[in-house]
Amino acid sequence: MPEIENPQAETSLRLDKWLWFARFVKSRSLASKLVEQGRMRVNGTPTAKAHYAVRSGDVLTFALGPHIRVIRIVALGIRRGPAPEAQQLYVDLDPPAPRAAPSAEAATNEPAPAGQREQGSGRPTKQQRRAIDRLQSDD
Repeated sequence: MPEIENPQAETSLRLDKWLWFARFVKSRSLASKLVEQGRMRVNGTPTAKAHYAVRSGDVLTFALGPHIRVIRIVALGIRRGPAPEAQQLYVDLDPPAPRAAPSAEAATNEPAPAGQREQGSGRPTKQQRRAIDRLQSDD
C-alpha cells in the first residue's frame, strides 16, 4: 500500500520557496536571484544556493532594500497565501525602524546647501524651479 504524503509533515523547504511563501519577494525567480547573489546567511553561514533546505527555527539574515532583515523561521508553510498568513511564518528579530516624520527639531537644523534639495522632498514646484534657476544664473 503506497504511503500518502502529508504536506504538513515536511521538515525542510527550499530557501527560495520559503522566501516566496513568506512574501519577501514577488516571485520565486526573484527569490532565487536574491539567494544566488550571495548576500543570504542561514544561521550565520553564507549561502548562495537557492535549494538550501531551511527548517523551522533557522535564522535568516539578508539585505532587502535599504534594510538588513533578521528573521527567525517559525513555520514552513504549504502555499503562498495572503499577507497575514505569510507573517505567521516568521518572527522579525530586528524590525526596520519606522520613518520619522519631519518634526519641528528637524526644521531648525541647517538648511540644505544652495542648489541642493533635501532628500525625499519630492520634485520642485514651478515656483521652486524658477527660484533655483535665479540662484544658478550668471546675472
